[in-house]
Amino acid sequence: MIKKLVLAWAVLVMTVGLSRAQEEAVWIQVEAQPNLATATQRARDYAAALPDVNGFSLGGGWYGVALGPYARTDAEQVLRVYRSEGVIPRDSYIALSSSFRQQFWPVGANVLNRGVVQAPTGTTPAPAPETPVVETPAPPPPDETPAQAQRSERQLSRAEREQLQIALKWAGTYQGAIDGAFGRGTRNSMAAWQERKGFDVTGILTTKQRAVLLKDYNSVLDGLGLETVRDDTAGIEMMLPTDVVQFDKYEYPFAHYTSSGQIEATVLLISQAGDQTTLFGLYDIMQTLDVVPLDGPRERKNSSFVLVGEDANRVSETRVALEDGMIKGFTLIWPAGDEERRTRLIDEMEKSFVRLAGVIPPEASTPEQAVDLISGLEVRKPRLSRSGFFVDRRGTVLTTAEAVQSCTRLTLDTETEAELAVLDDARGVAVLKPTSALAPLAVARFSDRAPRLNSEVAASGYSFEGVLGAPSMTFGTLSDVRGLGGETDLARLTMETLPGDAGGPVLDSGGGVLGMLLPEAQSGRALPDGVRFALDRETLQDVLAQAGMAAAITNSGTPIDPIDLSTEATGMTVLVSCWD
Repeated sequence: MIKKLVLAWAVLVMTVGLSRAQEEAVWIQVEAQPNLATATQRARDYAAALPDVNGFSLGGGWYGVALGPYARTDAEQVLRVYRSEGVIPRDSYIALSSSFRQQFWPVGANVLNRGVVQAPTGTTPAPAPETPVVETPAPPPPDETPAQAQRSERQLSRAEREQLQIALKWAGTYQGAIDGAFGRGTRNSMAAWQERKGFDVTGILTTKQRAVLLKDYNSVLDGLGLETVRDDTAGIEMMLPTDVVQFDKYEYPFAHYTSSGQIEATVLLISQAGDQTTLFGLYDIMQTLDVVPLDGPRERKNSSFVLVGEDANRVSETRVALEDGMIKGFTLIWPAGDEERRTRLIDEMEKSFVRLAGVIPPEASTPEQAVDLISGLEVRKPRLSRSGFFVDRRGTVLTTAEAVQSCTRLTLDTETEAELAVLDDARGVAVLKPTSALAPLAVARFSDRAPRLNSEVAASGYSFEGVLGAPSMTFGTLSDVRGLGGETDLARLTMETLPGDAGGPVLDSGGGVLGMLLPEAQSGRALPDGVRFALDRETLQDVLAQAGMAAAITNSGTPIDPIDLSTEATGMTVLVSCWD
């Protein structure tokens, strides 16, 4: 009987000991991060200076960095020492294992359910002296009770209450309106956030918990060096990421702040005198700049505009307003894929934006000038430009197939969007239709007379791919009505042209269109100087028929004045541009 009692007592002691060991296995949570990459880097940073560093998923897209596991008394001592030495944040706290999910640091480790480890040397209390001096350390101040938290909550302004809702929405626990009213939805989101962070779940945030929430919310801006910058030349004061960009130059109407580190970012402060016409002109000009990608929402009002452009590499957002005869605003250009930080940053920039006296003077510029630069910024340029010509009054265009290959966007005369209606690769012809109405100065009329060998011909085209802003005329002769291999759909010309002329019309001396000028290279071979080919009129008429159109015909047997010929030819010629 005694043996049975002893055995039962031993089992009870072991059971209680195991339960106590399990109960006392606690952690010191030092940080929470909203993405795995940042959390891994922070865990690596802590591990370089401290022992027992671990990283766990917290759920909801959050990741925590924690020290341990320690017995609770050891954890409390480690927490006090590390706090006093400043090696962990002041808001670090004791967390239970139930707060954590899968371990991500150290890689491959799984220590969540193991026993406690020895507290680090230097954090455990020293042995008591033989004659102990009773000195009870002051316990850490207790957190507020729900009633106390609710009383402190009543002292918050509406803006402060809305900021907490914004932070809860950012944390992923709140989906309601930002109205500063702490109803059932807000309380439930607070409770969900408390459960995730390992706090007592009450649905009422204490002063300390509100500080932790806002610290987490603002941590996305860490490392940007967000500081107020006053630019008296631009007449603007605002928050800028000073660890990311630095002042470069003034190019009226912009102050350029360019990348100073690893983040390829740019900030432009916009400042100029003007009225609504000036504002609308700036809106149009900025959309031609390379720093404003084509895709993205745009909104123009009577006295302000917002421009957002995005592509695979960057996002550009511009916010500008007209007040008291001064147009002021800013552009933030930020790498794509970092949307959470970008949107937070641009909100902070806008909230801090202050208008000061004065604007950037027009003379505040560097001497650098070029036709493809506006205020020191590159103008967006097409990948390739060729010529084309109008074949009806609605603005339908015939052009070379070379002009439309692998394009994400097609334009006519740079501004009007066009759609590909027909592509005949075998013949090297494309038919384009504008997306908005056009009013051509002239329309091609195809000659109904057989071309004469050695007769004079003229070609109209954008020889320099739009740099000159108008088409040029090139004159030559018709050398043969067949290609070098006997092709009956080609005409050989003796003429000197440039690549941009391809796709333009070839006319006889009476103004009738004989064909379309083809690119200089044929079948992969470069042609000799002075030798060019045109696709003949019958082939072009056949391609138009594929688009459901009939070509206009003219009797061009009577030569016309060269000036009238040039007016007719250039009036029907259009610049066709292919954009990436």
